[in-house]
Amino acid sequence: MLSLFKKFKAGLTKTVAAIAARTHGLFGGRKIDAASLGELEEALYTADFGVETTTEILAEIKAAYRQDAEIKGQQAAAIGAAVLRRVLAGAEGKLEPAATKPTVICLIGVNGSGKTTTTAKLAYRLKGEGQTVIVAACDTFRAAAVEQLRSWADRLKIEIVASHTGADAAAVAFDAWQAAKARGQDWLIVDTAGRLHTKGNLMEELAKIRRVLQKNDPAAPQHRWLVVDGSLGANSIEQAKVFHQSFGLTGLIVTKLDGTSRGGSLVGIWRQLGIPIYFIGLGEQPDDLQPFSADNYARAVFGLEA
Repeated sequence: MLSLFKKFKAGLTKTVAAIAARTHGLFGGRKIDAASLGELEEALYTADFGVETTTEILAEIKAAYRQDAEIKGQQAAAIGAAVLRRVLAGAEGKLEPAATKPTVICLIGVNGSGKTTTTAKLAYRLKGEGQTVIVAACDTFRAAAVEQLRSWADRLKIEIVASHTGADAAAVAFDAWQAAKARGQDWLIVDTAGRLHTKGNLMEELAKIRRVLQKNDPAAPQHRWLVVDGSLGANSIEQAKVFHQSFGLTGLIVTKLDGTSRGGSLVGIWRQLGIPIYFIGLGEQPDDLQPFSADNYARAVFGLEA
């Protein structure tokens, strides 16, 4: 069983490898020089850390280099990780249940972000912690989505409320809340549609789901999280802005970080929107959805050990 830090490190392998390749193994023990600083700057931009964060990391490493020209890559890595921890201060979302059951988590995002799979993985995680949970298959617009979630639920032995493709998503959400309440479930996780004919239609459907849930519980959904593909880079920030304006996001899940060398994108989302990151996706397996840790993330990115 991998430790949490090792899961982060394994999940961010492509980002770490890309930085190492561009800096020619700088963090393996080389001395810092002007050329290696240039390599590091390029690597951080390529990994989508953005101008602000890259500038801050380079400024602190350069300041250390001016004080000690013998500084080595491992020391530079520690400085970089410290800057990332500082930038991400407050970014870790802490999942809290509501005062009354069920606590509702609404997962939002465009098709292809991993939303339906994440719904199942999150339910599996909560169940593994001894919580009771129902998932609602409210992505009734995409032909395979309902069956996809049903398949995951069967595999992971998770309760599901679903209807047929094309059914009224808000009605499914309503029924799911009623079922969760009647059975005394701790959590209800709602998987929503990621694409309708127009953006306006999508936002209206999400608003309708929210209104219907609030008929049962005025506080629902207590959590409104955007599931965003971590490989999209700067595009993920624009996506988050649109959904935040329309739906008032309370959190983020960043997926597919194991499949990209652009693992810095979540830093930009946090810096621009200040929406806490609850979980990150580090692989295909059910337990590869992990709570976001700024410390583990910062150390993993710079190839440091636990």
